[in-house]
Amino acid sequence: MWIRRAFFSWLFPAALVLPLWLFIGWGVFQAGGWAFLWVLFVALPSVLVGELALAFLVRARPTVREERAVSWRDVLGFTVWHGLTIALGFFPKDAFGWLLTGTIVAFLGLFWSTLWQLWKDVAERGRAAFVVDADTMRGTVYGDQGQPVRERASRNGDVIVITETGQTGEGRSPH
Repeated sequence: MWIRRAFFSWLFPAALVLPLWLFIGWGVFQAGGWAFLWVLFVALPSVLVGELALAFLVRARPTVREERAVSWRDVLGFTVWHGLTIALGFFPKDAFGWLLTGTIVAFLGLFWSTLWQLWKDVAERGRAAFVVDADTMRGTVYGDQGQPVRERASRNGDVIVITETGQTGEGRSPH
């Protein structure tokens, strides 16, 4: 579990560390002028934006927010993608094209895996209600496919039901 939590904490710092590594790697391994332009205008923005997008998608999942840990599938995907990105920072002359292709494929696979996991988490929750206990200020998710949400929530405490008034297409309705 600590590995999954470590990856959860690493997602946002990685958005800064990995692009910085590519820039430092360019200087240390003397990759050349064209590589500098590639790092500056392609690699840095794409790794930064890609990592942020993945971090937000992962943290949008209800199970990740509850456990404060990513899934094992995320651990595998981020390990592969980050490992390939770090390897790119060494700018190996013979394997750079293969590493770049592998890095892009790993990112795309991780992106679709993350979207699929988000879709699955949200779909499994189905019709659920989020109820906050006023005394403890802790939230609980109620609801499953077998029992109506209002019945289950009303048996477990006070329920405030907010219903919208007005007709569709009206915009805001007066109260």
